[in-house]
Amino acid sequence: MSDSHSEILDHILFSMIEGIGSRTYQRLLEQFGSATEILNASYRDLSGFEFLKPDTALRLAAARQNLDPNLILELCQRDRIDIITLHDSQYPEPLRTIHDPPPILYIKGKILPQDTFSIAVIGTRRNSAYGCRQADRLTTALAHYGFTIISGLALGIDGIAHRAALKSNARTLAVLGSGHHRIYPPEHETLAGQIIDSGGAVLSEYPPLHQSSKWTFPQRNRIVSGLSLGVLVVESPLRSGAMISAGIAGEQGRDIFAVPGSIESTNSQGCHQLIRDGAYLVESVDDILNILGPLRQKVLLFNKSQNPTPIRHPNEISLNEIELTVLRSIGMTATPLHNIITTTGLEEQQVIAALSVLEKKRIIRQISPIIFVKM
Repeated sequence: MSDSHSEILDHILFSMIEGIGSRTYQRLLEQFGSATEILNASYRDLSGFEFLKPDTALRLAAARQNLDPNLILELCQRDRIDIITLHDSQYPEPLRTIHDPPPILYIKGKILPQDTFSIAVIGTRRNSAYGCRQADRLTTALAHYGFTIISGLALGIDGIAHRAALKSNARTLAVLGSGHHRIYPPEHETLAGQIIDSGGAVLSEYPPLHQSSKWTFPQRNRIVSGLSLGVLVVESPLRSGAMISAGIAGEQGRDIFAVPGSIESTNSQGCHQLIRDGAYLVESVDDILNILGPLRQKVLLFNKSQNPTPIRHPNEISLNEIELTVLRSIGMTATPLHNIITTTGLEEQQVIAALSVLEKKRIIRQISPIIFVKM
């Protein structure tokens, strides 16, 4: 870890204080510079900030006397829960870039570099048979293409998505709205264990003994979307946690995908509203692949032999060897057809056929009859 032992303890202590979320932490950090300095501040130092309630300021000022972070540290070490702070090199980079990243993460299992190539799959806890089929079908297809599946371990669509990923031998990450020793719903404790045993991870910004509440789940949702390239909403009423998550994802600049359903189903009203508001309508995984690219930056895709391949457009994962060879010969600036043929050593008709596929998949653009460029 890049933080010292004492700094780790201070971050743990901070996460134990009731009433302080990531935004409050960020505002305090702007004033004091570090978690240590915040915790060293007196009640008088803290009481002048309008964004800090008096009782929260009192708890913060008394935290060193009333709370013992060593107990949490020992508990995490015993149960193999890793503690990663915002300053740690292992902290997930996509999450670091949102405007209110969690200052600390408690992680059981492993988050790996390929998890940047991920989609969040979310929806109602009271899914229909239709929602179950679509969540399973689309998650299975995403898993086939190498995406890590991220969700919130809730009943309904979340659980279906996690199980579909496990069934497909894909990576999946679950984000809790509680601590690891207070998994909610308790019915999914076994599922959480299966995710960890499969090589995935279960993570939370809350210490292990923290109970969930109506406030922690909306907080959890920003992590689900923050870890992902985009968010797929399978089934959702108009008023639901999935709709809150979609709103947060939009604020974070993530793509939002929605599965349409029956106009007679209240479970589809939220998805239909999202589509009206600009979300992408999804009928198959191709709809997602076409919209996601080109990515803001290259991500590493790991195939079954665990050899990393940098990709810039999700559709690259469905290309054959000839199409990949042609793609590698095209630059970000205009590339003439005769250069592509010379570089690849392929027959002209093979190159033209491959160029047609690449353009159809929106990976390249034809800017004249014989000039091509990457999107």
